[in-house]
Amino acid sequence: MAEQCVVTPLPGTFYRKATPESPCFVEPGARVDAETVIGLIEVMKQFSELTAGVSGRLVDFQVEDGDPVEPGQVIATLQVE
Repeated sequence: MAEQCVVTPLPGTFYRKATPESPCFVEPGARVDAETVIGLIEVMKQFSELTAGVSGRLVDFQVEDGDPVEPGQVIATLQVE
């Protein structure tokens, strides 16, 4: 099985959940499809959904919740099935 990286197209702050009280969108080990939201990128109080982009299993996150990110930075690794 191949691995694929999810990268952010935007600079900003990465969040794994919609609000501090919400559960994470997805946990490592979970099955995802191309449209599964894995996190949010916040830029100047505007939030954009970051989706998996392919079907498979989320292996791990390369950044922590609340970390600043740059365009092209790897956010997560997926095992494509």
